[in-house]
Order: sequence, then C-alpha cells, then structure tokens
Amino acid sequence: MKTINMTIRRMLVLCCLVCGVLVTAKAQWNVRNLNLVIDWQVNAPFSTDYADKISGWGMNYELKYNVTPRWNLGVFASFHTNHQYVERQTLPISSTESLTTDQQRSAFQVPFGVVANYKLYNGKHLEPYVGIKVGTMFARNTTYYGINGLYDKAWGAYLSPEVGFNIYPCKSKNWGFHVAGYYSYGTNKTYTLTSEINEQNNAGFRLGVIF
Repeated sequence: MKTINMTIRRMLVLCCLVCGVLVTAKAQWNVRNLNLVIDWQVNAPFSTDYADKISGWGMNYELKYNVTPRWNLGVFASFHTNHQYVERQTLPISSTESLTTDQQRSAFQVPFGVVANYKLYNGKHLEPYVGIKVGTMFARNTTYYGINGLYDKAWGAYLSPEVGFNIYPCKSKNWGFHVAGYYSYGTNKTYTLTSEINEQNNAGFRLGVIF
C-alpha cells in the first residue's frame, strides 16, 4: 500500500509540474490549437470481483491538437486505484493446507497512449464529441493479508471509447470545463491470492478543466 501511495504522489507531482509548464508555454506562445485537459476520474471495474468497488482515486491528462475544426489528435496518460476489503475467511492453499485471514485488495492501473476526438457540434459554448484512446496499460494487483502481501504486475494493450462535452463559458474558448463518460478494456493478465485476472474492463466518468 505504501509503495502504491508513494507512486501516486510522485505521479501527481510530476503531472502538476508538466501541466504548469504546458499552461505557461501555451499562454506565452498563444498556441490556440493546442488543448490541455486535466480531469478527476471515477472508475468502476466490472469484469472481475477483485477490488471491484467504485473509486475516485484517479486522474486523467490529455494534450491535444486541433488538426481540423472537428478533429483533434494527441496523447494521454491516466492512473487509477481501486480498493476492496474482504472479511476474514478460510482459503485452501493445497490438499493439506489452508489459510485463514482477511484481505485488503488494491488494483492499480496506468494507461497511456494516443487519443483522437471528433466534435459532433462545434458550438460557441458547447462541443459534444466522441473519442477513442489507444495505447498500453500497466496493471498491478496487490493483496495484503496479515503481515504479508502478494502482488503481480503485467503490461497489456489498452482501448477506451468515450463520449463527452467541452463547455466554454467565454466565447474566446481560452478555458472551459470537461465532462466525459468512458469504457476501457485492457488485455492485462495477473494472478492474485485467490484467482487469476484475465483482461480488465472498467467504466466511469471524468470531470475536469480544459485550457
């Protein structure tokens, strides 16, 4: 748990530094076609019962360029952690051994890659769009029991379609709000204390700002 929390803190600090540099650079260079999106993310795994509780421990970052009035392309990176507590139970280890313990489960996901969005309507204040993210994902599932812990990690392919809105209070569109709902699929295969996780499916939403 400490390792995952430290990783999240480091990623938050790094992302904040990168976002600060990008926002400053955009303001100085007046790059109108370049957009930076910073989102708070809510995620719910639904393809497995391992750490399947809905969680708001996530962030999403996107840097996109408007190649046409309707299309923009760019890169993205996000991270998320889901937790689940399992009450004390007896687990068979072999034909002659068993383990009685409670569990604290933690699923950590870090996808990144490229993103493409198509604006359904290019309004002055509202831009509904559909998008797709394609890339790779790092997954680490950790089970803490007693004074021990067991984890497994793996890389996999990542695919995530989404539907969202860009909302601009000002006509200049220098800044605004971002709302999106998404589904994500990862091919990661990991092993836990009690089962095997083959592929990961998630659904959730994002709320943030766009510059």
